[in-house]
Amino acid sequence: MKKTLIAAMLIICLGTASTLSADLKTRNISMDEYVDKMKAGWIGQMAGVGWGAPTEFRFKGVIISTNKVPEWKPGKINQFKQDDIYVEMTFIQTLEDYGFDVSIRQAGIDFANSGYRLWHANTCGRKNLRNGIAPPDSGHPKFNKCADDIDYQIEADYSGLIAPGMPQIPIELGEKFGRVMNYGDGFYAGQFVGAMYSAAFFETDIIKIIEDALKSIPAESQYAEMVRDMLKWYEEDSDDWQATWDKIEKKYHMNPEYTHAKCSKPGDMGKFSIDAKLNGAYILMGMLYGKGDIDKTIVISMRCGQDSDCNPSNAGGILCTALGMSKLPEKFTSALDMKGKFSHTRYDFPGLVEVSKKLVRQAVVRCGGSVKKDKAGKEMLIIPVKKVVPSELIQTSNPGPIANSKFTEEEMAMIKGHQKKPVVVAQKKPEVVDWKKEKKMKEAAKAKEFLDGEMKKFAKITPGWTLTNCHKEMDAGFHASWSGRKNVLVTHPHKDTDGCVLSREVDIPEGKKTTLHFEAGHFTPHIHPRHKVNGDWMLIVRVNKQELVKKIVGVKTAKEGWMTVDVDLSEYAGKKVNIELVNQANDWWYEAGYWAGINLKHE
Repeated sequence: MKKTLIAAMLIICLGTASTLSADLKTRNISMDEYVDKMKAGWIGQMAGVGWGAPTEFRFKGVIISTNKVPEWKPGKINQFKQDDIYVEMTFIQTLEDYGFDVSIRQAGIDFANSGYRLWHANTCGRKNLRNGIAPPDSGHPKFNKCADDIDYQIEADYSGLIAPGMPQIPIELGEKFGRVMNYGDGFYAGQFVGAMYSAAFFETDIIKIIEDALKSIPAESQYAEMVRDMLKWYEEDSDDWQATWDKIEKKYHMNPEYTHAKCSKPGDMGKFSIDAKLNGAYILMGMLYGKGDIDKTIVISMRCGQDSDCNPSNAGGILCTALGMSKLPEKFTSALDMKGKFSHTRYDFPGLVEVSKKLVRQAVVRCGGSVKKDKAGKEMLIIPVKKVVPSELIQTSNPGPIANSKFTEEEMAMIKGHQKKPVVVAQKKPEVVDWKKEKKMKEAAKAKEFLDGEMKKFAKITPGWTLTNCHKEMDAGFHASWSGRKNVLVTHPHKDTDGCVLSREVDIPEGKKTTLHFEAGHFTPHIHPRHKVNGDWMLIVRVNKQELVKKIVGVKTAKEGWMTVDVDLSEYAGKKVNIELVNQANDWWYEAGYWAGINLKHE
């Protein structure tokens, strides 16, 4: 398919009051239209994160199946307690208080004084700040091992929403705020996202929005390479986004040359990754294959997995900016609480709109433009068209020297979380440890709650069995039919070292031959045609802790994905026994276990 034809497919037919002057020296947009689009941008973010929140990091290295996509409800728009929204308002507040000439050091102080919980690059950056390491060193890989993580990409929407047609503003703000916690691709990601918002005020063709924003980051960066890959892969196949997902997974998740972050090590299916390039590709996936439809854009970006609320938030925000508030479906606007206040900020939604209007006027003047009134007395933003100058190339995998930037004693006195006594450092360490423990417990609790519900469904067909140490991966749960079998239970181990266990206590009758019978299946291209891989796993059958069966369920043992297992239990006649069926990881590669027809035969 020709690129021009693809681009034509993506054009959203909108009426617009924004114009590009004949001499291409200025772009003009009325304040009314700016506000319409800016409000839509904030709403798009809130819709994306609200819709995707239940799936966040519950699907890692796998595509979310359609039956796992949450239902949208209008009330989900009120994301006032969502960190993916309110963190960026710290930067807005700094700009409101100090203006666009604010120093990077003041930006760091304000971020150090934030009271909300943080993760990854944000956590490392804020900890550095509170320990006296000033930006840009607070985001340097020497001090911040998560420098290529997604953090500033999540938070950069604000920079484009106050800079219509002015991509240099997101670049400048990235240098001030993005360098506080990120480096290299980690902060280019935010500059790119901000530049897409800037472009969306004057452009409705998704490909052109992406291409315009691409000019705002160094062409030699791996993030820019990822953007070019996405455009190329979309041109090669504009219909099958799941085929493109496989290409992304292979290059930007599995390849160590493209995954550098501490928390995003190259891995197999099920591995966690918060790398900016991988998740940035998922943003573009939704934008490209959503073809201008808000629901499709958000859902496709969500279904890519990993940080599946942040990514649709970015994608939805950019698309909604292009559409404008007046063209958003009512389901995204009808339940908006105008009095709801964003946590840890001074802003409700009307206040956010007003501060955005205040800052956009400053941004226009800063870029050499002007704010004028038309004959009707309405404000017009006259925005100069200028050549974009990206930041210099820096790479997390091969970082440049540190700046030796440290806060002075006077600056440290401005940081609320700082005390001179060394004991404070020791007190702060549990913040990360506690978070990890809490997150694991939270994930385990969610998985258990879900799987308990699935086991209730399974128990209606095959009663008496309980499930432990299982995780919600690879479509785990009860399925009425699966690959030619009915009433199938899918399991997946929580860890590569501990098996997922189906167990049951039973009385083995005397005088009869009792056989445990079931079918065990494995992950195959037959079950998942788009994955051209065969998984395998270790099947273990234990009775009263005695191991009776231990064999691989895989291509060589399971014909067409399934193998029949019969275990003679006659030696336990007249006894009550505990039977354990174990889905044990073999090589941590597509380790899902499939169970069908579990029953006891008495002859």
